[in-house]
Amino acid sequence: MMDEEQAVDEKKPKFVSQNNLKRTLKSRHMSMIAIGGTIGTGLFVASGNSLSVAGPAGALVSYTLVGIIIFFVMTSLAEMSTYIPVSGSFNSFADRFVDPAFGFAIAYNYYYNWVVANATDLVAGGIIMQYWLPNVNTVIWSLIMMAIIVFLNLFGAKLYGEAEFWLALIKVLAIVAFIIIGILVAAGAVGGKKYAFSNWSIEGAPFVGGVPGIIKVFVVAGFSFQGTEVIGITAGESSNPSRDVPKTIRSIFWRILLFYILTIFVVGLVVPYNDENLVNGDVGSLAKSPLVIVMEKAGLKSASDIMNAVVLTSVLSAGNSGQYITSRILTSLAIEGKSWSKFTKVTKQGTPIYSLAVGTVIVCILFGISFIGNQVVYTWLVDFAGVAGFLSWSGILFTHWRFRRAYKLQGYDLKDLPYQAGFYPFGPFFSFFCLIFVVLSQGYQSFLIDGFHASDFIKSYSGIPLFLIMLIGYKWKRKTKMIALEDIDLETDSFIQLGFPSVRHEKTTWKDVMKSIIH
Repeated sequence: MMDEEQAVDEKKPKFVSQNNLKRTLKSRHMSMIAIGGTIGTGLFVASGNSLSVAGPAGALVSYTLVGIIIFFVMTSLAEMSTYIPVSGSFNSFADRFVDPAFGFAIAYNYYYNWVVANATDLVAGGIIMQYWLPNVNTVIWSLIMMAIIVFLNLFGAKLYGEAEFWLALIKVLAIVAFIIIGILVAAGAVGGKKYAFSNWSIEGAPFVGGVPGIIKVFVVAGFSFQGTEVIGITAGESSNPSRDVPKTIRSIFWRILLFYILTIFVVGLVVPYNDENLVNGDVGSLAKSPLVIVMEKAGLKSASDIMNAVVLTSVLSAGNSGQYITSRILTSLAIEGKSWSKFTKVTKQGTPIYSLAVGTVIVCILFGISFIGNQVVYTWLVDFAGVAGFLSWSGILFTHWRFRRAYKLQGYDLKDLPYQAGFYPFGPFFSFFCLIFVVLSQGYQSFLIDGFHASDFIKSYSGIPLFLIMLIGYKWKRKTKMIALEDIDLETDSFIQLGFPSVRHEKTTWKDVMKSIIH
């Protein structure tokens, strides 16, 4: 009987270990990386457009709902990435728990999303610097920013994590200061006028545009939260993933509550939804971002300068994370045999050097495209990438569903997981169907409101067939099949095989908490 079991086990496909990077990220790095992935221009700038489209209550509902969705996405990712802490993260999990073709499509979909996002960050960085030095070509500033990003990624995860720690800390302090100032302004303690809920009762408020307005902001809010999943990729370079990843994930909900929901609420109290300065929601209109408007009403004359500096660090942080993510994705794909074998090359500092170099070149090419003609090609590239983040989140939830089923079928005990996702299966299922709704509804304006516009429709939905082409094409070429639940490999690179203890049931004192923050 034992010989038969061993024979069956030998037929079970095993994955090549991905534990080839340096585990130099500490607890404080992980926490700030998660924050850095959450706070960006979507909060600093696009929140103003959200307020004008849906009103104070509509925007609040949209951002709250997306916050709940991303919380369940992150708990699903945490359960898998603490059990198997590799840099390939959900891309590798999709390969291992679903189908190699699904993993291929998810990985390249996510990679494309981030290289386009990185190019957009370079464009934004140049625009922001032009605020202070309008006579200097924006390309110069963008290239300087790219050089800084490459440098921060050149010496392994430790320097990247350290940079993200301080860049994220600047954003955190700025948001906390804004919330305090905003509450004082709303209460009339600063600025000389008491607002309270007066802007919620003006004509058209608190819900503007009805359900369509909420849906439109729902899409914008989803884009704003993209980047939080980077914490799953950092698990492959965490010094103690079974402790640090769960701790970071548990705090994400409270960060979302504080930094997004409370900020949107404060802005809605002080700034009326029909303020003409809220119409534009791009980096070029930063001088009148809703946060700037609030601080100006508090009497801070240098509000624009302060916010420009904060958003500049935010863009630099986003570019830093994007370069880190793309290099790790290519390395993971190379290990799985889905990209050039040279991408597995890692320096002594733990940097996948060839992956970093290729990613840099691609980002620079996309950045160059943004200057061609009237930016039509670049705009389409950005729109194609827009749906990629939502597809990635949906992929995480579907992959987790497969992982949990395989885990139970193969006789493992849920109590032995280093981290167990709460509210399963309701939470992940709720988030999955909400995300599918977002993907299908993001182009609703092209055929429901303004009449049918073929170009807008194609731009909104082209990301879906691109994903399907990669999935079906790889499946057809490699003849892959969905992996049977009983054949899913739950051993290679598991936390047990890598020698990490499960700290799920360990009691921690306040001294342990302080020590983890310092280190």
